[in-house]
Amino acid sequence: MAKVELKKPVVEEISAAIKDAQSVVLVDYRGLTVEQDTELRKQLREAGIAYKVYKNTMMNFAFKGTDYESLLPYLEGPSAVAISTEDATAPARVLCKFAKTAEALEIKGGVVEGVAYDSKGIESISKVPSREELLSKLLGSIQSPITNFARVMKQLAEKGGASAVETEEAPAAEAAPAEEAPAAEAAPAEEAPAAEAAPAEEAPAAEAAAEETAAEAETPAAE
Repeated sequence: MAKVELKKPVVEEISAAIKDAQSVVLVDYRGLTVEQDTELRKQLREAGIAYKVYKNTMMNFAFKGTDYESLLPYLEGPSAVAISTEDATAPARVLCKFAKTAEALEIKGGVVEGVAYDSKGIESISKVPSREELLSKLLGSIQSPITNFARVMKQLAEKGGASAVETEEAPAAEAAPAEEAPAAEAAPAEEAPAAEAAPAEEAPAAEAAAEETAAEAETPAAE
């Protein structure tokens, strides 16, 4: 069987794996112990990430003409590929975290949602929260106002509900007439002097009329 025919199934396998991938990350696994390699595969599998070692020539054929062609320069030395079709940041997050305890693991580069990144870029991607974490934060922000509303309603219920609110408002309603009372009483007090002043001004005129009548009575009638 020709070598081309032997390579074809492998190339097709890689092509099928990256077809719907959200991210693809290449690593150099040289130096990892058997125990470390086993643990790494376990963590990647639990995160829903496909991880496999392929020959560079096979990946070269599979990557050409695709969004992952930018990874060709990294196909030097032993290479393993981590592929995720669900969580774009998962491979970077798991691999970078594992590399902190296994220095032999080297991140070469990767493509996340169609954008190529070098090792430093993949490290930055690894700090992005997972999809579940983002959804959890979003759900928490939505539930917060609802929780506050429920807390207020509970407090009202403990105080007696609407009746408690009406009881608190009653003193305020009674206070209004009390404030208006002084104004109502003040009006007559101010008008009183004007009413009393009128007779005082008319008094001299009445007395003058009386004096004239008396004077006429004392004057003798002309003969």
